[in-house]
Amino acid sequence: MAHPTAQTSISIIVVGGGIGGLSAAYLLGRAGHKVTVLEATSTFEEVGAGIQLTPNVTRLLIRWGLGDKLKECAVIPQELCLRRYKNGELMGWMKWGDIMEKDHGSPYYHVHRVDFHQMLLDLAQPYITLRMSAKVTNVDPSTATVTLQSGEVIKSDLIVGADGVKSHLRDIVVGAPDRPQATGDAAYRALIPTHQMMNDPELKELVDETAATVWMGPHRHIVGYCVRSKELYNLVMLHPAREDNDNVRPADCEVMRDDFKEFEPRIVRLLRLVPSTFVWSLLDRDPLDTWTHSSGKLTLLGDACHPMLPYRAQGAAMAIEDAAALGYFFTKLTSTTQIPSLLKAYEQVRKPRASEMQLGSRMNQKIFHFPDGPQQEARDASMRQAKEVVEKELRGESTEGCEGNANVWADKLRSRAWFGYDADEEAGKWWAENGNKILEE
Repeated sequence: MAHPTAQTSISIIVVGGGIGGLSAAYLLGRAGHKVTVLEATSTFEEVGAGIQLTPNVTRLLIRWGLGDKLKECAVIPQELCLRRYKNGELMGWMKWGDIMEKDHGSPYYHVHRVDFHQMLLDLAQPYITLRMSAKVTNVDPSTATVTLQSGEVIKSDLIVGADGVKSHLRDIVVGAPDRPQATGDAAYRALIPTHQMMNDPELKELVDETAATVWMGPHRHIVGYCVRSKELYNLVMLHPAREDNDNVRPADCEVMRDDFKEFEPRIVRLLRLVPSTFVWSLLDRDPLDTWTHSSGKLTLLGDACHPMLPYRAQGAAMAIEDAAALGYFFTKLTSTTQIPSLLKAYEQVRKPRASEMQLGSRMNQKIFHFPDGPQQEARDASMRQAKEVVEKELRGESTEGCEGNANVWADKLRSRAWFGYDADEEAGKWWAENGNKILEE
């Protein structure tokens, strides 16, 4: 399949070889630009864990030709189950599976993060120069020049900062040190081989039902789902942070189990199977006023400009949507003088969307973590109401909407806005209305 390429090719440095950086590098390289990815680490060390790919991002990945590879290793969640921590009682429920694709035009997948990162790496490598152990220590945005730890200086026409939540390039765009703020939460991650769950009938159900399950408790919650063709059961366990240390580090499994000792017996047994776990404190930032340096030669992407808390599975999705928009606009380049204008276009399309998703992802932190009491009871009643609506719809009965429901996935208007979004389409709409002004520059 032929892809559009820019009339003018430029040199682009992408700082960071994570999911967002590789996605942007692939699309910019495919557009005919000379792209160099600078990755600080000597080897990719993606944490072994699950990642949720929602319809707003799978539609892009399928267009990129990754549909078959995703099918080979992905798990399609058939249900969403929102449970009470103490006894596992089902508070909220959604039927997903094929319905998700029917409603939003693309599937919902659970995949292993390492598998997904490798897919993107394989996709991008024909179009890029990848340099490992290439830590950037200085950036001159006025000349689009970076200096590496080795002392090497690299000149380009454009720098894309995809260097994560602790972004050094963000400080340059802001003009001062801009440290992320602690949220008070930390996350454990763990993977359990599913064959170890099959001898316990109640744990076996977690594998067989192929659901995304959330256990909601006071100041903490657990998310569990299968990945890698159901070979592994992925757990993400949010809890009050003991320290503000956002480095991913090994954690004591006994401490982790103690943090969730009040959860239902099924969880207690499940956590006994965890062979090892990692933990890190969750950091957040408020939306930026701008993503692009005043020089017009440096912009940000993904967590570097809008980190997403992991309460609605949109971190990777937003980075990939950013990449899609940036890649689209830079297929239109006909002169280097247009670079600042194309970056403004990218920001105009992406910033409102990402800021909305960033703030929206914070909602579930509060909703999932209510202590036992009136707020928790109201939440559970709201979720049960939405569950009844879903069950009626499946029986073909007429129903009222679930706008504003505590189960945010049951709110069809919100889900349509979140999952029905098409980054390519939105960039195309902007260009159809405004592109001629840029081409005239």
